[in-house]
Amino acid sequence: MIPLSDENPSVRPPVMTVLILAAMAAVWAIVEGAGFGDRMVRAICNLGLVPGELTGLAPIGSAVPIGPGLYCAVDAQLANWASPVVSLFLHGGWGHLIGNALFLWVFGNNVEDVMGAERFLAFYLLCGVAAAALHVLVDPSSPVPTVGASGAISGVMGAYLVCFPRVRVRMFFWFVLFYRVVAVPAWAVLGWWFVFQVLM
Repeated sequence: MIPLSDENPSVRPPVMTVLILAAMAAVWAIVEGAGFGDRMVRAICNLGLVPGELTGLAPIGSAVPIGPGLYCAVDAQLANWASPVVSLFLHGGWGHLIGNALFLWVFGNNVEDVMGAERFLAFYLLCGVAAAALHVLVDPSSPVPTVGASGAISGVMGAYLVCFPRVRVRMFFWFVLFYRVVAVPAWAVLGWWFVFQVLM
């Protein structure tokens, strides 16, 4: 299922939503090399959120495989403390980036419309950092780097559901040769999002 749009037009232009999407795209292209070569893997290793680095519970120098012949080693750099925010703008592939971008575009513009641009940005970052903190609490010694805006976008979708519980979202369904666009209640899309995140 792919969200296409909702039945809830926004009043103001979604300036902050567009800026966040542009930042995600710029980081993907410039920092991660658009997934080509090993730049993406190195960016994930160096800039991703590693719970064990923040808690000090992963031994310094312990390494996990992150690509063919590449390993990500736990370190104690001061920059690690910025990873809960920086990692929100990194992605693990084209599908990861496009999926997050679609959900943010469909749901973010209306939430920004309600909150205003500055409050929306603060809310977005707060949701992302809260998701990162929960991840660290669940597995505090993990040496595995994590990236993506899924936590922040989950918060945006939760806010959307609170503000617009009855709005329907046009979703694109496909199965082999069968495809169709169907209007689905926002709560069902939110449920699908969480299931998809768990499966991923």
